[in-house]
Amino acid sequence: MRVNRAWLGLAVLMLPTLLVAMDATALLLALPRLSADLGAENVEQLWISDSYGFMVAGLVITMGTLGDRIGRRRLLMIGGAAFAVLSLVAAFAVDPLMLIVARALLGVAGATLAPSTLALITNMFRDEGQRGKAIAIWATCQFTGGALGPVLAGFLLQYFWWGSVFLFAVPAMVLLLLAGPVLLPEFRSDRAGRLDLGSVGLSLVAVLLTVYGIKQLTVGGAPVVAITALVVGAAFGLLFVRRQLRLETPLLDLRLLRNRPFTAVLVALVFAGIAMAGTGLLVTQYLQSVLGHSPFASAVLFAPMGLGVAVGTMAAPALARRMKQTTAIAGGLVGSALGSLLLVGVDGASALPLVMTGIAVLALGTGPLFALGTGLVVGSVPPERAGSAASMSETGNYFGGSLGFALLGVVAAVVYRGRMNGTSDSLAGAVAASRHLPADRGAELLRTAREAFTAGLHVTGVVAAVIFAGLAAMILAMRPETRTVPAALPDYEATRS
Repeated sequence: MRVNRAWLGLAVLMLPTLLVAMDATALLLALPRLSADLGAENVEQLWISDSYGFMVAGLVITMGTLGDRIGRRRLLMIGGAAFAVLSLVAAFAVDPLMLIVARALLGVAGATLAPSTLALITNMFRDEGQRGKAIAIWATCQFTGGALGPVLAGFLLQYFWWGSVFLFAVPAMVLLLLAGPVLLPEFRSDRAGRLDLGSVGLSLVAVLLTVYGIKQLTVGGAPVVAITALVVGAAFGLLFVRRQLRLETPLLDLRLLRNRPFTAVLVALVFAGIAMAGTGLLVTQYLQSVLGHSPFASAVLFAPMGLGVAVGTMAAPALARRMKQTTAIAGGLVGSALGSLLLVGVDGASALPLVMTGIAVLALGTGPLFALGTGLVVGSVPPERAGSAASMSETGNYFGGSLGFALLGVVAAVVYRGRMNGTSDSLAGAVAASRHLPADRGAELLRTAREAFTAGLHVTGVVAAVIFAGLAAMILAMRPETRTVPAALPDYEATRS
């Protein structure tokens, strides 16, 4: 009975995990239509798409630790209720400002969900093997949601208005609110102390400015503004670190980084995120601008990347039973390196199958890192710190993705401009310019631009392969070991109410 209730509780936790990931990507296809309906200008469109991610990134640290203090189930229920209400508000927004505010508040609600679900898993599954399998399922939902978000949005937009991409979250959150109090345990730390509002403010400003600066570099914004945001964000980050090291009960326990295995996995999560996000950015643009597929068709063709991670995470516990976890993680990363190298051969008639195979193999190999690595992070700390550890894991993933878009995007742009000899700054610009040229000159410009962009994809594949190979070597060198959850972990039945 105890195990059945725990697994039923896990099924409930999968709802917010899946939906938060889907909500982050589903808007990509809906943005053109809702912008036209609401009359959103370019700057407003950027805020509509970015406000959600900004708030999730800025508040996930606070929310992960807040759950340890006020109760993880309580925070999850509050966040789920807010997510449902705000999804309704976003669906029926009447102007861009209303939608921007709703998306930002959705980000606040979304920041409560991921660390709460992961931390609760550590309470519900005391057995190391079952906990590993549960975390693998959790990670699978994250990446499956990210892959299916655009596909579901494309389907909904064929039959309904743009607000439907927000409404699909409402029934799931209602089910969470009804089943959560029955199936999920409550947990709070008796030693959590009071929430330090100064630390909350410093972390929020540091993360928001850093992410903003990275995004400005990615989209080619004013470099002075981007660099200023990064410098000021770093300054606030240093103030945040100093404050945490002085506090007896910090918002984020940075002393956890003294644990070498813990730090090794966090570094691996960040750099794997860099490689995956950068590769994903180039591949999606390649599918649309070089191979000429529609946004919806590109979303479907890109799905093997998210589904590959899902398969890899689900297979991770079985691999861990047959070999050391470090061997499984490192072996998977070597596979990811090989998948990245397949992108180097992308060209000509075989381009599409090679791209799809490459991203599938790349993603499949990261599965053990995201499943077993996340388990190592939350399993290497006492249960009262699980929320803080979960928030560090989530922050690492988000920063890795943001850095990947910026860093590998810049690398690809440099290769593209070098191949174009300064005649074009981007493939999108070349496509627009070709429409105003005579047919033969326009065709020649497009051919040259597409070859230059493909060369950037090749270099990105090499860089990603180097990153994955380096991470595999680091994991083997650090040899993180799992940590048995202490016997003092509260009994699931006793914490259910």
